[in-house]
Amino acid sequence: MKVRVGVNGYGTIGKRVAYAVSRQDDMELVGVTKTKPDFEAYLAKEMGIPVYSAGEDFLPRFEKAGFEVEGTLKDLLEKVDVIVDATPGGMGAKNKALYEKAGVKAIFQGGEKANVAEVSFVAQANYEKALGKDYVRVVSCNTTGLTRTLSALQEYIDYVYAVMIRRAADPNDSKRGPINAIKPTVEVPSHHGPDVQTVIPINIETMAFVVPTTLMHVHSVMIELKKPLTKKDVIDIFENTTRVLLFEKEKGFESTAQLIEFARDLHREWNNLYEIAVWKESVSVKGNRLFYIQAVHQESDVVPENVDAIRAMFELADTWESIRKTNRSLGILK
Repeated sequence: MKVRVGVNGYGTIGKRVAYAVSRQDDMELVGVTKTKPDFEAYLAKEMGIPVYSAGEDFLPRFEKAGFEVEGTLKDLLEKVDVIVDATPGGMGAKNKALYEKAGVKAIFQGGEKANVAEVSFVAQANYEKALGKDYVRVVSCNTTGLTRTLSALQEYIDYVYAVMIRRAADPNDSKRGPINAIKPTVEVPSHHGPDVQTVIPINIETMAFVVPTTLMHVHSVMIELKKPLTKKDVIDIFENTTRVLLFEKEKGFESTAQLIEFARDLHREWNNLYEIAVWKESVSVKGNRLFYIQAVHQESDVVPENVDAIRAMFELADTWESIRKTNRSLGILK
């Protein structure tokens, strides 16, 4: 039997998760919700994806446009085993009561607080903790990126200091972001460090800045080591870590622009770079301090985590069986 999946919120993350679910042989995409009949709703319908109104209040918008929906979110919940909540941050917590009433499991995104779910999730770090759970939170794009590389190094870590250089807005968002400014997050630590700690138990401090770009986030990471490591050791670890790829400046990867072009050249849907990109030349060990720089494609790195979370919640596979299946279905390189 396939797990029946609904996606509440067919936007940047929701449409990518819906696509990923449709690629799985143990899952069925039942439908998605929209709040209005925009181009994404029309395209979804043209692709044969059942579209539902996100609620009764939004039905007049669809009726006015002559857009026939399959029903409302309440109707969708009656047909699914799990709902992936990809609504704007804070909405998931409000929606949880609907999911509880319908008796369906739910996956929330990183815009929600950790207490919305039973576990915060990154597949390669704590898959087992989500086994059989009813409510799971896939952490944010930045937290996922940090957790992927830091979990691979966890046994060597004494303390982590990381600076997030964040994109101002997604490429399709014309309403947000600084145009001619660098915007610091003045609270220290930024929320990213405490969020990593909801997944893996490490000492970490983070700071963050928003800059005028739409392509990716960049992290500058410094680790105080409790066990010795060489540069070669770190490179070997990253080369053997799933969903982490090493890129070299001397091969033309000078910025996030070339990383996105790499995803385009792979013919990835929406230019998705599911893997965390680490610049190989940035890996440096000075005494007991390790440095490296990584980039995170904020639109897609959490997508495979949503798929793996579904498998964990329904105990369809163990950690590495699920990761391998997801990687293979999405063309993830390792």
